Amino acid sequence: MAWLIRDDRVLASLEVPDGMKAKGRGLLGRDGLDGAMLLDRTRSVHTFGMRFDLDLAFLDADLVVIRTMRLKRNRITLPVWGARAVLEAEAGTFGSWELHIGDELGIRE
Repeated sequence: MAWLIRDDRVLASLEVPDGMKAKGRGLLGRDGLDGAMLLDRTRSVHTFGMRFDLDLAFLDADLVVIRTMRLKRNRITLPVWGARAVLEAEAGTFGSWELHIGDELGIRE
């Protein structure tokens, strides 16, 4: 189990898919997400076939938030240049975390 942290404070449990197949499947078929999912080496995502809207944070190589957005179901993002990973959570989650551009995130195993 991994944890998403900011300033040594745990924000949520964190899933990091192993391999291309798991990464490609992502959150498809789920009714929700407790915590967050980190998609490494990703600049763009989609919500085709998803059952819920997402909060997205695009992260640089140091896991610094460079852009956030809400993505409704059955949509796709444009690539975010400079992003090396995308953090996904259920819509509304980032508000409760008070997540902002410039926040430095970390992963604790």
